[in-house]
Amino acid sequence: MSSNVHRFTMTVEGPDLQACDTLAALFEAGLGDATIARREGVQTVEVCREAPSAAEALAAALLGLNQAVPHASVVRVDVDLEH
Repeated sequence: MSSNVHRFTMTVEGPDLQACDTLAALFEAGLGDATIARREGVQTVEVCREAPSAAEALAAALLGLNQAVPHASVVRVDVDLEH
């Protein structure tokens, strides 16, 4: 099965994802391909990931986020359908 690149952005509530120890935990949990941002108090995690399907890419990213930051809540996912 071939893999495609999937891009999506998760809006996250909860602990500060840009704290040094949290960034390290995200990297260790497999989210080294993520860009963490905060704009006007809203935290986002943008992921560009190779996987056989968008669902698998998102599931892996959600699992990694949950492992790294158990108290974080994903409140929205925006998918880039052009990639």
